[in-house]
Amino acid sequence: MDLHLKGKRAVVTGATKGIGRAIAFGLAAEGCDVAICARDAKDVNATVAELKAFGVNAYGASVDVAGCSELESFVNDAASVLGGIDILVCNASAFAHGAGQEAFRAAFEVDLMHTRNACEAALPWLERSGAGSIIAISSISGSEDYGYDSVSYGTMKAALFFYVKSLARHVAAKGIRANVVSPGTTLFDGGFWDRVRINDPKSFEANVAANPLGRMARPEEIADAVVFLASPRASFISGTNLVVDGTLTMRVQG
Repeated sequence: MDLHLKGKRAVVTGATKGIGRAIAFGLAAEGCDVAICARDAKDVNATVAELKAFGVNAYGASVDVAGCSELESFVNDAASVLGGIDILVCNASAFAHGAGQEAFRAAFEVDLMHTRNACEAALPWLERSGAGSIIAISSISGSEDYGYDSVSYGTMKAALFFYVKSLARHVAAKGIRANVVSPGTTLFDGGFWDRVRINDPKSFEANVAANPLGRMARPEEIADAVVFLASPRASFISGTNLVVDGTLTMRVQG
């Protein structure tokens, strides 16, 4: 299936590792020009070089997405380099855990406010696109309780559902779609579950066994869903939450 993404211009936050990196590569493989950001400049530069190998225009910057002005500057710089923005993927996360004020503040500033701030900065560019698409990366932790240690993370991931639904209705008349993708447990080198695998093998195996498919997701499997939602092939999908969890969750979505 041709996703009609060739020549589209995409911005992806938190895109040098794991799911974000897979999303950026998935978009580039479809012919999108891609701008990425992350904190580590060395990782950003290396990822940009790899993206250019797809034959697309790629741009990257070291950005602390919790800083509103810094993030806004990155979005506008990305639009200048790419010639506009058609797709915005808000993937960066603080991965904050615990119930303390610091954890809640980090999750609020990165997971929730970075999404809001990136969207606000990108909206004028997305409106000019005529087929703009916003995707926020949430988590199954936003809709199911996985323990009090995850309360800060889950609370802000849940807030994304409401924000994006309201945003989708607000920008629909401007030709912009907005959706959420909620990954389940996802395994990649250096990621959260990889660290659990190394440091707490019994817990890791228990979490693998909890999924009827008998494994965790690969980042590329999450990215494939995001790339489709970002594409014109998903032109009538907006305001929804797409769960990509391999049957881990037990609720029935209504």
